[in-house]
Amino acid sequence: MTARGRFESRRRARRRALQALYQWQLTGQEADEILDQFRAAQDMTGVDDAYFEMLLRGVVADHETLDSELQPFLDRPLDHVDLMERVVLRIGAFELMNCPQLPVPVVLDECIDLAQRFGSEQGHGFVNAVLDRAARHWRTADPGAS
Repeated sequence: MTARGRFESRRRARRRALQALYQWQLTGQEADEILDQFRAAQDMTGVDDAYFEMLLRGVVADHETLDSELQPFLDRPLDHVDLMERVVLRIGAFELMNCPQLPVPVVLDECIDLAQRFGSEQGHGFVNAVLDRAARHWRTADPGAS
């Protein structure tokens, strides 16, 4: 697979993960159940399925840690953040903390895109500001972080 193809398949994986995590937030279903539902009912063509699963399972398993790590960079409690933007922030935090091979600008751009597509009107600016501050703190050795 070309680098461009892998990039696009991961972009699609993030979109599906966003939708799956939104469902998890609303229903409290187990990750396994959501994975099965998505694989059966959603068009997963061109989606990096392993990356989709990693994001869903990782965010569900680590959401309390992600939330506490994000909180210092927020101007309000995380449970007061719009639900969709909260999911985007968790995806971004998960990638920044667990995927050091991903450059910071890629993580930020992808999360901003998700927030623009699926969040509130000004949500992308909020997501950008929070993740940018977090990345500067978490990825101090990453030349793409500044």
